[in-house]
Amino acid sequence: MLKKRLHRSFSRVLLPIVASALVLTACSSGGDEAADGDTAAYLAAAEKWIDSEFQPSAISRDDQVAEMQWLIDASAPYRGMDISVVSEGITTHVYESTTLTKAFAEITGINVTHDIIGEGDVVEKLQTEIQSGQPIYDAYINDSDLIGTHSRGTHSVVLSDYIAGEGKDVTSPYLDLDDFIGTDFTTGPDGKLYQLPDQQFANLYWFRYDWFTDPSIKDQFKKLYGYDLGVPVNWSAYEDIAKFFSTQVNGDGTIDGTKVYGHMDYGKKDPSLGWRFTDAWLSMAGNGDKGLPNGLPVDEWGIRVEGCNPAGSSVTRGGDTNAPASVYAIQKYIDWFKYTPPTARGMDFSESGPVPGQGTIAQQMFWYTAFTADLSNPEISGPVVNADGTPKWKMAPSPHGAYWQEGMKLGYQDVGSWTFMASVAPERRAAAWLYAQFVTSKTVDLKKSITGLTFIRESTVQADYFTENAAKYGGLIEFYRSPARVQWSPTGTNVPDYPKLAQLWWQNIAPAAVGEKSAQQAMDALAKAQDDVLARLEASGIGGDCGVKLNEEKTAQYWLDQPGAPYPKLANEKPKPETVDYDTLVASWNN
Repeated sequence: MLKKRLHRSFSRVLLPIVASALVLTACSSGGDEAADGDTAAYLAAAEKWIDSEFQPSAISRDDQVAEMQWLIDASAPYRGMDISVVSEGITTHVYESTTLTKAFAEITGINVTHDIIGEGDVVEKLQTEIQSGQPIYDAYINDSDLIGTHSRGTHSVVLSDYIAGEGKDVTSPYLDLDDFIGTDFTTGPDGKLYQLPDQQFANLYWFRYDWFTDPSIKDQFKKLYGYDLGVPVNWSAYEDIAKFFSTQVNGDGTIDGTKVYGHMDYGKKDPSLGWRFTDAWLSMAGNGDKGLPNGLPVDEWGIRVEGCNPAGSSVTRGGDTNAPASVYAIQKYIDWFKYTPPTARGMDFSESGPVPGQGTIAQQMFWYTAFTADLSNPEISGPVVNADGTPKWKMAPSPHGAYWQEGMKLGYQDVGSWTFMASVAPERRAAAWLYAQFVTSKTVDLKKSITGLTFIRESTVQADYFTENAAKYGGLIEFYRSPARVQWSPTGTNVPDYPKLAQLWWQNIAPAAVGEKSAQQAMDALAKAQDDVLARLEASGIGGDCGVKLNEEKTAQYWLDQPGAPYPKLANEKPKPETVDYDTLVASWNN
């Protein structure tokens, strides 16, 4: 029957097809000329942007042109489309939203609305799309902290599969995934890539290099503490230095007649308080197991996995969220407010960020390198910038707590990454993927990194421009070129549902920050709350082979007696303080 139907249809469609073919043949010359004209116009636009905006570059101008020529050709089927993407509001993304969307439209003919909203709002929009299955944006730049969420669901596109399959024709031969320094953080337990890094920045130690190298201040510290003032290697030294600057320097905690402080932090009951801890504060103290980029089987959230299955947060389930190392981390956070400005406890993340630039802070252990641009700008942070434009401050690896052991991660690295949802139509996903590749391309990346200082490519980190201008950035370039950088990583794959679990942190730790609960009580409550969410995830069956499988509860002592995390309480939580000379440290990286 089917063959007969096709035979009858054939005679009805053959003549129109032949006629159309004749018309197309007659017009083919003119059509090709029009297409060539369009391509020439787009290439002219690309060359204009290359020469006017995308210099310097880590690649040659010829290579930039070749990369943009591929983009022009691959974009042809999508010209005239309007797509929308979203990210949080850091300098890098503002540059993308205001400058790179315009360049992309002129080079490809694809119009992008790149919305800038709060980080929490990005997660909320993403979570809404996951739950509803209805597209809100064509692509998201969201933190790789959600890698455990994405890799256990069916809501997001497996990027490595997309590149090899559906997206093969719109994947640039110049993408060079091996050049990205953060793909370990965006790879699931199955070894597949789920997200593409767009920007990343570490959480490091910040200090006033001019004060730390002042002979008079160094002499005062040595007489009081018996060792050299320098970059603290451990929390014991950090605490001594905090006390010294807040209460003892020049006899009264002042420099040039101005009150100074040896520590800066924030404590307002606000969602940003959660980032203060999930961004690897507990790992700095020494919770979790050894392993990079995250501890295994217990990570820095205190969540244990058995194989790839999350198995519990509480010590009674083999977790570390309420174990001695984690409680110690929270207690030190609370204790050190005595060394901050009096207003710090009432600040949130955004309010506290500019304070070191005001010139009264000696050191800050929990400092995001995303602030580098502002703290190097004399118009914003004049008191901490020299007359020649170089910063009076430096950044260095974070000191570690009493429970930390060699082989553990030492801090947090934010990796905002392109994430594509299965609910988006293929042609819109393709156009968004082209935009994502453009804003991370070697053509664009060096200029973007100069603007926002959030490095994603090795070729950018090693670029001549940053060699020649390293002094402007207070140690940032030296850190990203050092072997130490691998100890800084985002939330890993042990966390099966970041949006649901992350909100528990600020809600449960805030009472301890204001003195309503002890550190132990706060962490007990957090561990239970996490286990409750894990139990609901287990009941839902989400996650497939890597879904939650909670351990049966045993005594805390049983788990404390096992090798690895959780670790029993130390008899001495303030070991001998240790510091290192900053310039000696940097020189050691280059040897």
